[in-house]
Amino acid sequence: MPAPSGFDYVVRADGTVVITHHGRAATTLRGGRAAEFLAEVDEDPQEIMARWTGNYRRGNERTARNHPRNRS
Repeated sequence: MPAPSGFDYVVRADGTVVITHHGRAATTLRGGRAAEFLAEVDEDPQEIMARWTGNYRRGNERTARNHPRNRS
């Protein structure tokens, strides 16, 4: 599985964190959630941002691709 890419984040003056994916806003974090994200983001930023936005693979893509409804 390829590593997530294309994520970026901006911390605004009021403490709000805006996470973008390929230049489009994916999610906005405020208060405690923003502080928790900022404490965690130093590890692997792309992976962390993918997880916080919900934009990551769940492991069922191959199963879904092979379902009769999805075969062409």
